[in-house]
Amino acid sequence: MSSQQPSQQHSGAGAGAREDIMGRLEPVVAEAVGTLGFDLEALDVTVAGRRRLVKVVVDADDGVELDLLSEVSRVVSAALDANDDILASAYTLEVTSPGVDRPLTKPRHWRRAKLRLVKIRKHDGIEFTGRVGAADDGGVDVLVDGTLRRVDYAGVARAAVEIEFRQPPSAELLLLERGTTPEVGGPEVDGPEADAAGTNSATMPETTSAPDGTDAKATKEESR
Repeated sequence: MSSQQPSQQHSGAGAGAREDIMGRLEPVVAEAVGTLGFDLEALDVTVAGRRRLVKVVVDADDGVELDLLSEVSRVVSAALDANDDILASAYTLEVTSPGVDRPLTKPRHWRRAKLRLVKIRKHDGIEFTGRVGAADDGGVDVLVDGTLRRVDYAGVARAAVEIEFRQPPSAELLLLERGTTPEVGGPEVDGPEADAAGTNSATMPETTSAPDGTDAKATKEESR
């Protein structure tokens, strides 16, 4: 998703000035999007012709609806204008939501990916794919080949959601919703397997849609 809005600029900032601008803008933008219940996932400021391009990526537990992007853009634009000494220039504001392939790097990313299929690569090079279950600040439960395992965030080099074109197996969803977890104190990814006996015959209503990876967009431009 994206929403765009221009305002006022002067050019020519080196890498150090750019980092300084981003450092000063981040708390301003984070507070602005927070008033609407969103998290600031990323902020970037680059020179685009005679303007600065301010890119803001936001997310929320329930995702980012298209009709909310314009409101987020309006709030962020107002915050930038109220602190116009930071950019001291014309700007184009672009507000977007994360793409489906956004790396899972924070606990909230894992919580929002619950029941999704995720490809994980560990720091030791081992790769596997599993379905996300309960997540906390230290790690996440992942269903891998019918076995529920505990994955420590510290051991993950990269993880991203996989696009699915079929309904997830009902038995897998039921197991993850029940929140069966590995024993406390066991090894992380290769720890003891939780007992999933009896879940193969479980069923649940076919109401969970498979993630399609699409990302709606909205754009808005305004000259100042």
